[in-house]
Parts: sequence; structure tokens; C-alpha cells
Amino acid sequence: MLLKHFFIGKIAHSSYILAGKTACAVIDPQRDVEVYINEARALGVDITHILQTHLHADFVSGHMDLARMTGAKIHVARSAGCEFDHVPLVEGDTIRLEDMVLEVLETPGHTPEHLSYLVIDTSRSDTPVGVFVGDTLFVGDVGRPDLFPDLAEELAGKLYHSLHDKLLQLDDHVEVYPAHGAGSLCGRAMGAKWTTTIGYERRFNSALQIEDKQEFIRSLTQDMPPAPDHFSRCSDINRKGPVRLGKLPAMEELNASQFQERMQDSGVQVVDTRFYHAYGSQHIPGAWHLDLNGNFPTFAGWVLPTDKDFLVVADDYHKAVNANLWARRVGVDRIVGYLDGGMAAWAVRGLMASHTKQISAHELHDMVNGQENFVLLDVRAPAEFAENHIQGAINIPAADLRYRHRELDKAKLTVLICSSGNRSSLGTSILEQHGFARLYNVAGGMTGYSAAGFTRQCTVCMNPHGSRFYTGVTEVKKHWDLESSPVDDVTSRRT
Repeated sequence: MLLKHFFIGKIAHSSYILAGKTACAVIDPQRDVEVYINEARALGVDITHILQTHLHADFVSGHMDLARMTGAKIHVARSAGCEFDHVPLVEGDTIRLEDMVLEVLETPGHTPEHLSYLVIDTSRSDTPVGVFVGDTLFVGDVGRPDLFPDLAEELAGKLYHSLHDKLLQLDDHVEVYPAHGAGSLCGRAMGAKWTTTIGYERRFNSALQIEDKQEFIRSLTQDMPPAPDHFSRCSDINRKGPVRLGKLPAMEELNASQFQERMQDSGVQVVDTRFYHAYGSQHIPGAWHLDLNGNFPTFAGWVLPTDKDFLVVADDYHKAVNANLWARRVGVDRIVGYLDGGMAAWAVRGLMASHTKQISAHELHDMVNGQENFVLLDVRAPAEFAENHIQGAINIPAADLRYRHRELDKAKLTVLICSSGNRSSLGTSILEQHGFARLYNVAGGMTGYSAAGFTRQCTVCMNPHGSRFYTGVTEVKKHWDLESSPVDDVTSRRT
């Protein structure tokens, strides 16, 4: 038995190859599947099984491409109601792979159709050695049941039983192979380790310490981080069977004139993927800004409309290709062109451009303590904002500005801040689309503001490998007393 782990940053997705001497299974494959084919070739094994733990909500899976390229059978829960050719599984089914036996457990909770695969290496023992748990159990966390709002309490109750009556009945030594790690929004506060054991989670996982079922349900149905828009789309895409990558439109190289001409079509929009300071210095008016160096795929799936074609602005061709790859991983399949030569080519063609002023932490602090009339808009998640923010700031998460921009006054100077400058730059691009002209972006965000000594360091920034979307608000003021922080003595000059 050989286990190979694959991890994709940004969406924090884990997938696996489980291999014997001549054959292997791929568990929860990513959409671009060449990595598994290359690894199987290197191991000298054939991919014969594709195992899905559930219909993933945060990414488009590669099961259709992998099945076409290898002839492997796709195994998925019967209750998923998948529309493609597959092997339907129920509780108690077994899959044999040479000396290994995989026993199917139905573990609903994160999703209604969720499965886990218990692995027994019969060449050594008849007891389980590991379990592929998908999004039922994570390192330090459990799967969120609120992706189906109408079923949240019911699914939380089922999750309780999946954990306590099934997974926690396993021996402490059994290894746990989750489908996500820290940074994923499929849980609330996952740890940064990639794998764990039943015993480790039994002892240290705070969600598993909640023995009362009703309290467990309350803990997972209240104060959860926001779910991106594509979470409601991807699971259905995975159920129907994603369009194979080879059938998606090619990304054309367009010179500045061709790019501008394509923009005249009302069904075409522009997404700028450069660093936020590059976007700020000059960008195409009305472009979305999604920094490729930030969590590009999550926010691409979250905010980009699905009924539009997209043209990409990037630093170079290779980064444009990378942006297209990340977009396709979350079901944004309509990137049809990129600007050859980037913004330099646009500028020498004499075409219209906009810019957004980038200000430093010190400039913001001077503004906060000065007399200038402005709105300070914090676009982080509500829990981040609650944990620490500049007094007088208002909180509207970046993605929500698509419809909550109406709560703001276009005539006022609006200064946007997040944790780093990425989400706030996205926010400026959204507001610009809706007619806001007086926009500043805080470079470095709250991370820079605290590093400059103007506030205490936020607990999210102190744990760079942890969740970027959730942090408990009970964390006490370690090196900085909130009651005496200079931030509490000043207010943004809003009217």
C-alpha cells in the first residue's frame, strides 16, 4: 500500500493516490488531472478507480476528464443522483484494490450524500489503517453543514452521528485523510496539518469535545463564515459531470486594439490579475481586480458573473494561463482572451485608463487623526472585523459590495482596507464599476497598520497558516490593551 498526497494552495484542496503494485485509485481529484496521470506513470501503475467522497462545493472535480483519459470507473454515493456513468455506492459496499479493501461508510453532514472510505491493508492486518473522510472531519475542525441553508440543522445533526457513531468508533491509530486543510471555507477553522489520526482529533479537536448534540448543532449553524457564490454551483456541476477541459474555449492572444474591440460586446468583461499596486497605478476602466497572488480562485468563483465572457490582463502570458487554470478549477470557464503585452501595450496605444490611489498605513493613520472627511470601509469578513478594527470604520465584506454599494455615498472619499490590500483592491474595482470615483486602497491593510504600531496585531495575521476567514473574537489582547489602543481614541471623519 502506497499513499501519495496532493495539495493545492488557495483552495486548500487535498487529493490522494492509493496505489498497490500495478493499480491505483485517485480520491477526490482536482479538475486538471495530468498530475495523477504523471504520478501513476512514475509509479508504474494504472489508474483503475476514481473515488468521490461527495459532490464538492468549492471546486470543480476532475472525475470526468480522468475517467475519459484512463478508463477508470467513477465511484460515488448512490444518493448523489449523478447524471454520468458511475458505480453507485451505499453503506457496507466494499472496493477491492489488490491487497487493499475499502469499506464504504455513509457519513452525511457536510453534504447529504457524503461517503467516507475505510482502508484495510489485508497484507498486514484485517483492521483499518486509514480513512478518507472527505469534508466530514478535518484537522482541528469538522465539515460545515450550512451550505444547504434549509437543511443546516438537519445536516448538523447527521454530522454529529457520522462523527460520534462511526468515525470516532475507530481506533486511535487510524490515519485520517481529509479533502481540505487550512484556508478552505468548507470548514470554519482548520489546522495547517495535512493529515491526522482519530486519536489526535479525539483529544484536540474542539468540535469533537461538544458531547451534547443540540449544542453541537448550534455551534455549526451560528456565526459561520460566509459561503462564496460558487459553492451553490459547483456541487451541481459535479453532479451533472463537468465539461471536459479540452472542450472549453481557447484563450486568444489579443493586441490592444483587438482587446478593446472585444470589450465593446456587452457580454464581455475584463479581469485584471496583477498585483494590487500595479492595478492601482493604471488599469482598464471597469475591470474587476483579482490579484493572482491572493486567493484568486475563491474570489473569482465568488464574484465573477457566470453569464459573461472574460478577457484577462496579466503581467505576462504564463500568468494569464495560470489565471485561466485557477478560474477553471472553480467553474469560471469563459476566459476567452488576454491582453498581449499587458497594460504597457494598452498605454502605448493611447487607450483610456483609470487609476486608484494606494496609501500607506502612516497616511491612513494621519487621515484617521486629521480633519479630512472620508469613509473608512473595512472589507474583511465580519469575524475578522469583530476581532479588531479601526474605530469608526464600517464593515461590508468585499464580495458583498456588488449589491451593498448602494449603502455608500458616491460623492464621499472612500478608503478601503482589508488584511493585506488584496480584497480591498477588489472592493475598489467593484465600487468603480458602480460609479465611485474617489477611492483609496490601503496598501498592506490591517497587517501593515499593526506592523506600523497603530494597533495590536490581529490573531489571523499571527497565524498565517490558519483560516483566513474565521477567528474567534474571544482572543484576549495579549501585547496590546484594546481599551487603551490609539485606535480607540480616533475615528474616521465620516458624516
